[in-house]
Amino acid sequence: MANGSRQAAWEFFGTELKRRREDAGITQVELGARVFVSGGYIGQFEQAIRKPQLDVAQRIDETLQTDGIFERLCRKLIDDPRYADYFAGVVELERLATKICEFAPTVVPGLLQTADYARAVTIAANPFKPNSYVDEIVTARLERALALDDATRPEYWVTLHENVLRIPMGGPQAMTAQLDHISRLIRERTAVVTVLPYEAGAHAAMTGDLRLMDFEDAPPVAYTETSFSGTLVDVPAVVKRAQRAYDLLRVAALSPEASLALIQSAAEDFRRCTSTT
Repeated sequence: MANGSRQAAWEFFGTELKRRREDAGITQVELGARVFVSGGYIGQFEQAIRKPQLDVAQRIDETLQTDGIFERLCRKLIDDPRYADYFAGVVELERLATKICEFAPTVVPGLLQTADYARAVTIAANPFKPNSYVDEIVTARLERALALDDATRPEYWVTLHENVLRIPMGGPQAMTAQLDHISRLIRERTAVVTVLPYEAGAHAAMTGDLRLMDFEDAPPVAYTETSFSGTLVDVPAVVKRAQRAYDLLRVAALSPEASLALIQSAAEDFRRCTSTT
């Protein structure tokens, strides 16, 4: 589904939600309380500013007795075989974010990945999938990265653990190109990238990836991910804790200048490996 038609479908979702809610004589605040979100969120769903998660759509159906229409619409709109179920909603929010802050402990974030790096990561996780599947995943990842080329791109802050610079995903040539790509984005001021060095030791996000997203007309969200699952959180108190964790990571990281030097040094190490093979 093209982005324009997908947005139109979300607008239909919102219009239909408002109609069904008003027919039931329930305010936004009352519906929000019954489905465990704020009344403001219900208003944002109705205006297609924010997209509900599947479990929220299911609770809306239960509350308004709408025979599963909102669950079916939500499944249709987030159903993209190129993304895991738990990540599809994140992709939608990513397109709306005005600021994204991300911590990556082992793998280059998707928005920064080159095609060869993305291919290596995808094949490692899916060794029995055909090339057509791998191609779809890589294409989807590169499409997401186009957001950084857009005139309205979000502020993008990334903290990479030094692991990310050292694990040879796809071999020395792919790693050289990947690290050169990150360096170019830094020099072009497309992203602010810092590195958490090995010497930092224990840190505030030991359990996995962390992402924070801010929006112009909606509250911030946090997203955490492990190998086989991800959790999107919009509870203000939890988001605040995640923001504090990210602040601690940035304090422990190298300066932007020292980080760029380390990234370039790692690229040169891989480049030397390439020249000797």
